[in-house]
Amino acid sequence: MRASLDWISAAGEEYSAGQGRAGCAQLSHYSAEYREWGEGPPLVIVPGLAGGYGLLGPLIRHLASDFRVISYQLRGEDDCFALRRRFGLSDLVADLAEFMDFLCLEQPALLGVSFGGVLSLEFAARFPNRIRQLAVQEAGAQFEKGLIQQVAGIILNRYPLPPNSAFVNQFFNVLFGSKQRPGPLFDFVTRQCWQTDQGVMAHRFRLLKQFSVSERLERIRATTLVLAGDRDFIVSDQSLKLLTDGLSDSRLVRLPGCGHLAFVTRPNQVAAELRRFFSN
Repeated sequence: MRASLDWISAAGEEYSAGQGRAGCAQLSHYSAEYREWGEGPPLVIVPGLAGGYGLLGPLIRHLASDFRVISYQLRGEDDCFALRRRFGLSDLVADLAEFMDFLCLEQPALLGVSFGGVLSLEFAARFPNRIRQLAVQEAGAQFEKGLIQQVAGIILNRYPLPPNSAFVNQFFNVLFGSKQRPGPLFDFVTRQCWQTDQGVMAHRFRLLKQFSVSERLERIRATTLVLAGDRDFIVSDQSLKLLTDGLSDSRLVRLPGCGHLAFVTRPNQVAAELRRFFSN
């Protein structure tokens, strides 16, 4: 299900990355809408499980002053009927490779957030020579099987959810890392996420349950920055340690006071770490 246009349009523009330069990449299995912001070294950002690249607006706004930031919509984001054809994580990774080919990007920097971090790790393991540097935020080496993940999977798969329900939207406090006061930021996150069809979210969640890159981390050659909020209840310390210990050249940075959505709640803090890393 998708949120109504009237409800979506009510979200504040203060968190938007701006119009940017729009394009459409004709890939083998779908037409990927994408946008570019700023000038400089190319930085491809892979969005998360819900919200598309629109949810990345606060972070993109900070990074566009130093980079040519490029982001695209994952398969199914703009067309839930894409689910009629079965596809898995490897197909989404192939989409990313084809998207880079479409833009003639040779070894760009790559950043993935949440589900996008999973895809970025899979991409780096499968195509170790295609990227210059890799950064992931709120992604570990494998799928977590905690209570929160189990409840989220059951609800997404079995119950149709009303996108404008104040009760349902309280779940987003888990992603924020603490109870978020009602206001423009909370409205922006919930409304942006509910633009993604629930069936698409459920499918991506099922793909996450199959994820484990721990046995292939030695294939990742790119220098890697791992960002994680110290109030993230989704990715465990164990999974982060498994990731950083398995990478040949990596650094873990804990973001104080941040939850899973640090790229939205503390975009200046996340952008500062990314600038420091990518400019090295």
